[in-house]
Amino acid sequence: MTRFDAADAEERRRLVVDALAAHRERGSPYVTLTTEPDGADVELEHGAPWVQYFDDTLALDCTDEELERLKALVRDYPSATIDELVTPEEAAGTHARVTVRTDDDRVAQLVDDVFTAVYGRPDDYRLWAVEV
Repeated sequence: MTRFDAADAEERRRLVVDALAAHRERGSPYVTLTTEPDGADVELEHGAPWVQYFDDTLALDCTDEELERLKALVRDYPSATIDELVTPEEAAGTHARVTVRTDDDRVAQLVDDVFTAVYGRPDDYRLWAVEV
């Protein structure tokens, strides 16, 4: 893998597909994808949103509002199911695990949609593959 960021939808999805392939080739425990924090992220002190992929699973942290948007989004993906929601008492949100049993292109589309539909990133946001 030679590039680690992309800012248009087609390139972001290719980046995710490449990161998933590199993850498998290297036998790494997971892939972490993130964006730069926006003003609201910094104000809330939770930093930039992120998604991790491992074992046909997407893991991400959500506020209550983001979780509702995630649930709505997953309904549009028949190959995806929310399998685990954990809300620790000391946390201000929920950790979600979404099983995704489909090809890498469809996983990439879901990841991109998570950042735009769930986390509210603009269409030209920059995605980073930070751990592969």
